[in-house]
Amino acid sequence: MTSKQLKPEQVMLDEIESKKLLKEAGIPVVETRLSRTKDEVVEISREIGFPVALKVISPDVVHKSDIGGVKVGLTDTSQVSKAIDEIYSGVEKNVAGARIEGISVQKMAQPGVEIIIGMNEDAQFGPVIMFGLGGVMVEALRDVSFRVIPITAWDAAEMIHEIRGFSLLKGFRGQEPVDIKLLAKLLTMVSKLVEKNPQIKELDINPLIISGREAVAVDARILVEL
Repeated sequence: MTSKQLKPEQVMLDEIESKKLLKEAGIPVVETRLSRTKDEVVEISREIGFPVALKVISPDVVHKSDIGGVKVGLTDTSQVSKAIDEIYSGVEKNVAGARIEGISVQKMAQPGVEIIIGMNEDAQFGPVIMFGLGGVMVEALRDVSFRVIPITAWDAAEMIHEIRGFSLLKGFRGQEPVDIKLLAKLLTMVSKLVEKNPQIKELDINPLIISGREAVAVDARILVEL
């Protein structure tokens, strides 16, 4: 997702709002809850169950990991308390004056292959969907494929096979291969979501973690035009 200046009629949904929209479209997401205070973060962490991940929720912070706004693999309340302080100090240090709306708390997802599914508006072609390896890999390798929305299951399969990192999906060095049909289905579901909601101008699911026959969106941001 870009960090460009938003137009007055555009709104960037936060992680929790974006995941709600994805879930309503049938796309699996990690349960994520918003907390406003340090005590709430600790309480929600206990309720969800360790290990947990914490992320800052702020309209002024796009790349949360880059400024210390994400803490993962927290296994007890003392680690959670320390992580909260580090998140706030990291944001204050790196994004002066940033508005912090709270901290999102979510259960750590099972390890797997990190995928990115994105979408933006092309001036010539209209809405375009993107697929590739996610996490930090997307910026390091730029290993992605594109199609104009709407896409078919056939288009989705072609997108998946086109990336150079396809061998990671097939089961690299003895790892369990991922469910390619499931990935293709998720791509078509995102395509349909955008097609049915033309107010969506940008979408970023990164990462979507897939392991075997299970996939879940761990982080997401959606830009809508009112």
